[in-house]
Amino acid sequence: MRVAEAMSRDVCVASPNQSICEVACSMAQIDAGAIPVGDNDRLVGMITDRDIAVRAVAAGKGPDTPVRDVMTRDIKYCFEDEGLDHVARNMAEQRVRRLPVLSREMRLVGILSLGDIALKQGRKAAGEAVSGVSRPGGPHSQSAA
Repeated sequence: MRVAEAMSRDVCVASPNQSICEVACSMAQIDAGAIPVGDNDRLVGMITDRDIAVRAVAAGKGPDTPVRDVMTRDIKYCFEDEGLDHVARNMAEQRVRRLPVLSREMRLVGILSLGDIALKQGRKAAGEAVSGVSRPGGPHSQSAA
């Protein structure tokens, strides 16, 4: 099965110039913990609820702080034509719960979550990915860099 068969195609995209308050409201409205950030039809980052909590609130930044100041710039992504099993293993290895999905032309076409994998591949595949994501230690993408 390919990523395109499991991903969510209806993706809310934030602008780097939006405030974190606006993006947090969007997250609440669509019940999502992460939103891709796009600029001029290109993926430039991801903004997560954790980015807002750690890089903004904990650092004393206000609700009008632009997304670009707290978003994760080191974007992990996958391609729509990749195999779902392969991507699930990569998600475990990279310790991410969701990935933006790109076309080979580098255009955002969807987002893939562990929940999407569970719905299409079953609990075993999602469980293996969650197990990898949940490992203690390792890289931490919310650094102050």
